[in-house]
Amino acid sequence: MERLAGRIILLWGWRRLALAFVAGALLVLTQAPYDFFAAGFVAFPVLVWLIDGLPGESAANPLKRLKPAFAIGWWFGFGYFLAGLWWIGGAVLVEADSFAWALPFAVLGVPLVLAFFYGFATAVARLLWTDGVARIAALAFGFGLAEWLRGFLLTGFPWNPVGMGAMPTPLLMQSVSVTSMIGMNALAVFVFAMPALLAARRGRRAGLILAVVLVAAHVAFGYARLNAPPAASSTKLAVRIVQPSIDLSEKWDESVRDRVFKTTMDLSARPPQAGAHQPQLILWPETSVPFFFTERPDALAAIGEMLKPGQMLVVGAVREEAAAGATPLYYNSVVAIDGSGAIADAVDKVHLVPFGEYIPFAGLASRLGIGQLVAGPMNFIPGSQRHPLVLPGGVKASAFVCYEIIFPELIQVDVASTGIIVNLTNDAWFGETPGPYQHFRQAQVRAVENGLPLVRAANNGISGAIDARGRVLDGLALNVRDSLDVEIDVPDPHAALVPQRQLVGFAIVAVFAAFAFAGLLFRRFRAN
Repeated sequence: MERLAGRIILLWGWRRLALAFVAGALLVLTQAPYDFFAAGFVAFPVLVWLIDGLPGESAANPLKRLKPAFAIGWWFGFGYFLAGLWWIGGAVLVEADSFAWALPFAVLGVPLVLAFFYGFATAVARLLWTDGVARIAALAFGFGLAEWLRGFLLTGFPWNPVGMGAMPTPLLMQSVSVTSMIGMNALAVFVFAMPALLAARRGRRAGLILAVVLVAAHVAFGYARLNAPPAASSTKLAVRIVQPSIDLSEKWDESVRDRVFKTTMDLSARPPQAGAHQPQLILWPETSVPFFFTERPDALAAIGEMLKPGQMLVVGAVREEAAAGATPLYYNSVVAIDGSGAIADAVDKVHLVPFGEYIPFAGLASRLGIGQLVAGPMNFIPGSQRHPLVLPGGVKASAFVCYEIIFPELIQVDVASTGIIVNLTNDAWFGETPGPYQHFRQAQVRAVENGLPLVRAANNGISGAIDARGRVLDGLALNVRDSLDVEIDVPDPHAALVPQRQLVGFAIVAVFAAFAFAGLLFRRFRAN
């Protein structure tokens, strides 16, 4: 191992950057659908050794020292995000005649920008870099800080955080209910990077023992939480999840929208599946209604006739607000329709997709000739606030549209007033790629974090029901046109732990920072 580490440390020029790129790309194997977490134990030690090979303090001033460290992290991040997010390009090819020109920007542009966060992570780590376990703590601190910033800077895009690679199964997801993703990201990097100590002479035994203890605690906590007795009281909610699998080329085609609507209605009106109860809640995906309800009152009447007494339909639809003489406003919404065919409530999407659902700095973008980069009906307006929907049986649901589910801070639902999380999405933009699997995995983790069940309807998959511990109760695979009946145990309201969980996460990151800083002070003390 020392020989391998030495060869990597001595690399120079483009070979050093190329290896960083390859190591980052390899790290993607820790994410869904591959779930090969062992790849993390290769990618991060390589990154550690690459940073070890940078010039020491006497070789350059602090600013110049950070530049090569930033470059290594940037190339590592570019490899990771390019290999993990290449499928975003599929969205601009849904209408290739209009948007194919944007393919290089979609495939390369997002990874190019996101890589700056990992460059920042390695630069921060380099400031505190010493030897032994302390440098591993510095790297964990840098990545923990960078992943937290990635959640909200530039509108935020915390897709595939490194901590997700340490949670491929429900057994290994439970710790996030205590650490939050903030702490899990730092802990994952710390443990993944530990094999780098096999080539070290200082701190090897202590570091490896600490890594084993952390992994054992991670597994033991997951086992205990999964096998804990269920809540003493809960409400049963019978849910039908509808996956119409509508081709995006037809979704907004006015000539076939009645057929599209009928397809979804027929799946909703089926008799209950064998052994299942009559559904109380029927769930349709994001923007599954191909017209405005204000223009088609007959559609609401048809829904009212289809619904049985006590049933409710929760559907993704475009909501229009049009005042006399004013430009209409459009919202990507979750609409609740009761058994009479009346709209009982609606929740608008708050966190919109830049260049997909709206154009940031629209005036400047227009002057530069930049418009909406994916096929869709119009630009949306973000909702101003969120509130729970009241479902049959008095169950309250927090509803989120599409990629809102990837934001841990946004999905910090008030469990004292929420019993279930609803996620409506349309992942057909990304075809049969890793994208839908990664999206579904993040929904699983949101359920674990909040200790609440989650039901998810996706146009072409992956749809499913997830319990409060992240276990998939049932689901529908990609490109299957079907409906799914499932019964959910909705826990009674309980005390929220969200603030405490975040504080624990920040505390973990702070401990790694303190560990790394102590190592730096100790090295200087030894030098004197």
